[in-house]
Amino acid sequence: MTSRHLFPLRWNDNDQYGHMNNTVYYEAMDSAVNTFMMRRADLDPAGDVIGLARASSCEFLAPASFPEVLEVDIAVARLGTTSITWDLAIVREGAPGRDDPLALGRFTHVFVDRERRRPVPIPGPIRAAVEAELRIGEA
Repeated sequence: MTSRHLFPLRWNDNDQYGHMNNTVYYEAMDSAVNTFMMRRADLDPAGDVIGLARASSCEFLAPASFPEVLEVDIAVARLGTTSITWDLAIVREGAPGRDDPLALGRFTHVFVDRERRRPVPIPGPIRAAVEAELRIGEA
């Protein structure tokens, strides 16, 4: 299972070559993951436990440009005790699967105590939502 999140491109997302700037791919992935955690897993950005980016990567495969609407397909490469590595594919709106992605990315979030910045277990609602709604470890 995966979860899809719309990401409409804006005029200023284009670079001087007329296509989506590489930094916008990261913005799309980060926005999709955090939207999933807030809407589906009750992440409170002001809460005692926060997810910090530990690592990220992106393989750029094809261009996109305004006014396209993209989707970020979210799955999980690894679900650990204190961290999640998200497996992400950016596709054109309505694409049937991950067969023709514009980009493939990974984000690893480590969950930490807001004050001490030390790793803590993944909050229960986030773990439950990931286990119930997303493909895990098949990437």
